[in-house]
Amino acid sequence: QVQLVEFGGGLVQAGGSLRLSCAASGRTFNSYNMGWFRQAPGKEREFVAAINWSASNTYYADSVKGRFAISREYVKNTLYLQMNSLKPEDTAVYYCAADGIIKVVAGRPQADFGSWGQGTQVTVSS
Repeated sequence: QVQLVEFGGGLVQAGGSLRLSCAASGRTFNSYNMGWFRQAPGKEREFVAAINWSASNTYYADSVKGRFAISREYVKNTLYLQMNSLKPEDTAVYYCAADGIIKVVAGRPQADFGSWGQGTQVTVSS
């Protein structure tokens, strides 16, 4: 089991930037894939971005492609999500996830993870 703790959420104006961090522990950091999901009020949780265990491949939802960047830092056992050009529709609770499978189906990335963080709120004001 991987333990995950997210940091970095907050309130930002439209067009602004935030960087989310996710500290991982419990297993060797370079042995599992990781990702970010989000859930807005009244909506289902949705995939945002994912990165494989070696950081050689990244995957993004169409809604964030070109604005968000996922990365991981092995020395610090930390996953990041750099969010730029934020929009009000990006408002959601963002969850870090780890230890699962990433695949591309009909050109769209899908991911299924076994470990989840507690979530961090991101609010984008218009």
